[in-house]
Amino acid sequence: MMKNHFWCALIVLAALCWPFGSMAHEIRPAIVTVTFKVDGRYQIDISANMEAVLAGVSPKHSDTDESPNARSYDQLRALPAAELKARIRDFSGSYLAGIAVEFDGARATPVLESLEVPDAGDLQRARLSTLHLAGTAPAGACEFRWTYAPEFGSSVLRLQKEGREGMAAFWLKEGTRSAPYPLAGEVKPVARGEVVQQYTALGFTHILPKGLDHILFVLGLFLLSVKWKPLLIQVTSFTVAHTITLGLSIYGFISLSPAIVEPLISASIVYVAIENVVTSELKPWRAFVVFGFGLLHGMGFAGVLSEVGLPRSEFLTALLTFNLGVELGQLGVITLAYLLVGLWWKHKPWYRQRIVRPLSILIAAVGCYWTVERVFG
Repeated sequence: MMKNHFWCALIVLAALCWPFGSMAHEIRPAIVTVTFKVDGRYQIDISANMEAVLAGVSPKHSDTDESPNARSYDQLRALPAAELKARIRDFSGSYLAGIAVEFDGARATPVLESLEVPDAGDLQRARLSTLHLAGTAPAGACEFRWTYAPEFGSSVLRLQKEGREGMAAFWLKEGTRSAPYPLAGEVKPVARGEVVQQYTALGFTHILPKGLDHILFVLGLFLLSVKWKPLLIQVTSFTVAHTITLGLSIYGFISLSPAIVEPLISASIVYVAIENVVTSELKPWRAFVVFGFGLLHGMGFAGVLSEVGLPRSEFLTALLTFNLGVELGQLGVITLAYLLVGLWWKHKPWYRQRIVRPLSILIAAVGCYWTVERVFG
């Protein structure tokens, strides 16, 4: 019976870890930048994972590997830039039909002026293509609205006026119609309650279910000891650290390439997991090591938040609530792990030998795989 319990726990926890290519296939929102020019024209630049759009990968999946169209997506990922560009142009009619650009409630028809498609490069990283659309606003138009088709996923809408400082940013879930954007006068700021709701959800979903590397790191912290004091020391250290670098990165005080940050995050998973195997109690240095790794994870969080953008009028609110969402996601991971294994077997004499060590070895193996993958592609 004991072995049956062990294998049940192992299978359930392993299910949190199995998608090895977590960074490669995570579905991110399209970044849409609309610029209104003084001559009445407008330009729309859309940066998106067009392979996922072409393959029909549903935004309901947190990872492209979960989609029944994953094979088609992978084939598109390997296409040379020129061939993918041709595919996108062939699909552009359907794509533009799924984009609603409205002025005073009437739909406009922007045209695709140009298209940028990077080389395939590292197949373990999502390739972002950029579509440049343009059009002319109707004379006397007062407001603008945007809708991105639900089958294309979420979008981050960024609005700016030529010759003026500042940019309004809105995170829109699949198929959500944007609020009216005034083409003259001052822009109405985003309501604080809406910012709190959106950015808390964004932070939470970046951990559960999308942040598999962060999930593994938190599981590594949990496995050292299910006692609250050691866990609280580690989680507090990690939280303080990633809060610092998240804020500093967003404010532009520090910057480090994802090519450096992502392998180091994977290495942090390996370190924590291996230490779980060789020691059974919290050592004095562990909190400081976790703090250092937390600094790296904070820069990883900042990469996502920088893509989405922060509303100018509620910058601090968005930053704090995103961080709150991250913390709630981490607490969700710990709670789930405790309910699966800690609650039932933490006092068993075989708990460390048959639960902690095997799971830590599994986590270390995944972390090693990611580290090599992110360094060498």
